[in-house]
This record gives sequence, C-alpha cells and structure tokens, in this order.
Amino acid sequence: MALSDELEAAVAAVKRGEVIGLPTDTVYGVGADPFRPDAAGRVFAAKWRPEAVALPVLVADPETATELAVLDGPARILAARFWPGPLTMVLRRLDGVELHLGGDPTTVGLRCPDHEVARAVLARTGPLAVTSANRHGEPPATTAGEVRRQLGAGVAVVIDAGRCDGSPSTVVSLLGDDDADEGGLRPAGGLRILRQGSISEADLLSCLEAGP
Repeated sequence: MALSDELEAAVAAVKRGEVIGLPTDTVYGVGADPFRPDAAGRVFAAKWRPEAVALPVLVADPETATELAVLDGPARILAARFWPGPLTMVLRRLDGVELHLGGDPTTVGLRCPDHEVARAVLARTGPLAVTSANRHGEPPATTAGEVRRQLGAGVAVVIDAGRCDGSPSTVVSLLGDDDADEGGLRPAGGLRILRQGSISEADLLSCLEAGP
C-alpha cells in the first residue's frame, strides 16, 4: 500500500475510533481520538498500559495546543523555540475540554512532532492521544513491522514511513506552584523535568531567560 493510501486509511480508522500506528520524530507511536473514551481505551488495551499512566497528546501545530490547554508566557516561549520537536509540556487543561487520557483529568501533556507524515495525519484527524508503539515496559518500535509484530490486531492501520529511532522527547511540567516539591519550592524557571530527553534543562532555562 502506498504511503498516501496508508494515510487515508489511518484517518478513516481514527474516525471509527480505532487505533493507528504512525511515525514520529522519536519512535513509532500508536494513537487514537482522545475525545472518545472507547478509542483511548483501545490504546491502553493494545499496550497493556495502566490507565493511571496518562497518554500524551500530539498536535499538528502550536495553535491547536491553545484549544486544549493554558499556554501562558513560558509555555508559548518554549513552543515557539522547540516545536515542532522533541519537547512534551504538561499543562493545565482548558475548562470544558474533556479528554480521555487516564491520569490527572485536569492536565495534559502536549507535543508537536517534527515529522512531516505525523503532522499530515494530525492535520486531518485533529489531536491524537499518542504513545510509543510497544507493549508497556518493552522497548519502543522503530519500524512499522515492529509495530505490527508487537501489537498485532490491536492496531488497525500502520503508516510505514521508514525507520524512526530518534531520541526520546524531554517531558517537562509547567504547572507552576501546583508542581512545587515537598518543601514548597517552585521548580527552577517555573518548569520541572519529568523525563530527560534530547533537549537539556539548560537549553530550556536559557530559552526562558532569553524571552520571546
């Protein structure tokens, strides 16, 4: 199947509430419509992932992120510098935005991937709940074939865009005072590193200090 045909099939599968496999700038991911509880449930089932471990959301562009979460000054600065790219920001959800991601229902981890095919899918489907394409606790899949072997019938369509083996995204919390440590201290620069990836804390803080 040609890439364009796979893309069309993937978009149709998302609209049916099914799970798809898609390439990203890090590794292959599995995604589904985050506004549908049945679709998100299929992602958890396919990965054997505990629902307490929230799913992140990928968006086609920074503008879409503003429809889901509160992007204040620091978040906008980081998005302008590192999106598209391997930075996931945990932010406060906008009031009235109901996403089925597991974990904390008041927050959402957002990322805009630096992968043309992924963004082409997202432009057609809207935001997707996407996590690495592997059984929970196993190494992530870096090819479409590995996605199919690991997750099998749990994934309706896999878009094959070649090998994806980039470094993991850096995950940061920008929840501010809500993210203070046990001593009540605000994280440096208003952010807390939850997972160190290819973007360093020093680069993030330097970006915030430089401002818009």
